[in-house]
Formats: sequence, C-alpha cells, structure tokens
Amino acid sequence: MATCPPALPRTVRAVDTAQLLDLAQEAAMHGFSQRLPVDWLREHLATEATHYLFPTLVQRLTHRPEVPLQWRCQQLLTVSIGEEIWGLLDVLPDTFDKIPETLDTASKKDIVNRIEQAVKVRKWMERTAADAGSLGPAQPAGQSEEMT
Repeated sequence: MATCPPALPRTVRAVDTAQLLDLAQEAAMHGFSQRLPVDWLREHLATEATHYLFPTLVQRLTHRPEVPLQWRCQQLLTVSIGEEIWGLLDVLPDTFDKIPETLDTASKKDIVNRIEQAVKVRKWMERTAADAGSLGPAQPAGQSEEMT
C-alpha cells in the first residue's frame, strides 16, 4: 500500500545565499530536474541577500523510483545587481521543514505577489547578455530545464 506524501505546506520560507547554495547542491546530488547550477547561483546571486521559497507542487517521479519525492518550490532570488528574479527549485520535504518559519502572514503574501511579478531567470539572462553586448553569454553550459 502506497503511503501518502507529506502535505504541501502553504507557506514561504526565507533563506540566505549560503543556505540556498546548499539547497541547490542537495538538488544536484539527487538529480532533481528543477534547479539552477550551483556555480551559476554563486556567480549571480547577491552574497548578503535573502531569497524565498514557496512550495507549489508535490513532485514524484514514478518513472524514476530511486529519486525521492520532492516539493517544487517557486523561488524569489535576489541577484547581485539587486533585482529579484523567479526560478524553480526541487527540495526534499524534510529539508524544507528544517528551514525556520520566520515570516509573518503579511510578509508571505507580499513575497508571493513579488514572485508572481518577477522576471523569469531565462528572461533576465537574455536581457543581461544583451546588455553585456559582446561580453559573451551569461548562462553556463549544462543548464537545467528551468533556464530554457
């Protein structure tokens, strides 16, 4: 008999850049499909910023039973120039649950609204590359599906 997955929390969690890099590394270790490369994040995120995770989907890969269940989170990331961008990150439920609850209800609603308004990573990268002109592409080789 299959067990029920943990209930998807309807909350927003705040993490600093170091925590986000750890979450991205864990996602890479498990081969989760929705994540940005750790090196890309390290290069583009604001070092002292707060980023936000909002779980929106229970992700179970029935065709890959060795991959653990994960929660697909929308991310609100702050890049080094101060702009907020939207991304996705698959997170283990136990890992998400260990992130402290630090935001009040009004802050969470504001963050969800900002997530909905934020430019997607791909668009931001295209704009950044266009602004840089001949400096070359802003995206790394081996990008995840989210970046396409």
